[in-house]
Amino acid sequence: MSASLSAGARELHRTVARGAADGLALAASPTFALMAISTGAWGTEVGQMLCAGEPGPQIGGMTVMYLLMSIFHLAPWLRLLHATKPEAA
Repeated sequence: MSASLSAGARELHRTVARGAADGLALAASPTFALMAISTGAWGTEVGQMLCAGEPGPQIGGMTVMYLLMSIFHLAPWLRLLHATKPEAA
C-alpha cells in the first residue's frame, strides 16, 4: 500500500474537508445563540435571582459572551445570504 494518495483521492479529501468546515461554520452562530438563550433563561444562580430585585431572567456575563460569539460568527450566514440573493434586473 502506498503512502501517497492519488490526485483524485486528494481532491476528494479536500472537498469533504471543505464541506465539513462550511457546515461547522454555519453551525456556530445558531449554537451560540441557543447557548445564550438557555444561559439567560436557566443559568442564573438562585442567590442572584433573589438579590436582583427584578423578576425574570437576568442577563449576565456568560449570556453576553454567548451573544457576542453568536454575532461574531454570523459571517458565514451573511456570505450564504449574499450568494443566494437574486440579482436585480
